[in-house]
Amino acid sequence: MEDLGLLIVRLIVGLAFAAHGAQKLFGWFGGYGPKGTGGWFESIGIKPGVFAAVAVGMVEFFGGILFAAGLFTVVVALLLAVTMVVAIVKVHGQNGFWSTANGYEFNLVLVAVFVAVALIGAGSISLDAVLF
Repeated sequence: MEDLGLLIVRLIVGLAFAAHGAQKLFGWFGGYGPKGTGGWFESIGIKPGVFAAVAVGMVEFFGGILFAAGLFTVVVALLLAVTMVVAIVKVHGQNGFWSTANGYEFNLVLVAVFVAVALIGAGSISLDAVLF
């Protein structure tokens, strides 16, 4: 049952991250694409903005897919956790804890998920288990 639980967590969180990456890379799902996201990144001090938007978008998009599939899970989970730590530091931390005030509550939950899965592993229902 633990492996099924890990699969469910990986699929939901990984695919949600892939969608966020698609917002940044392609403008899908109501996103602004590299130019729009890059402009916002520059407004919060992350420069060069378009480069950062593409880099973060790639980590989120491809990392989310790999996390969902359970491939290179430890490395991918840690990269995704780092993106959430940066989001806390650059965007949400100043707003306090609660998500209702645009705080870091949800980002911290995601960091916990990524670190926990990195420590536990992807489980037997994963490409890591099949290939390695």
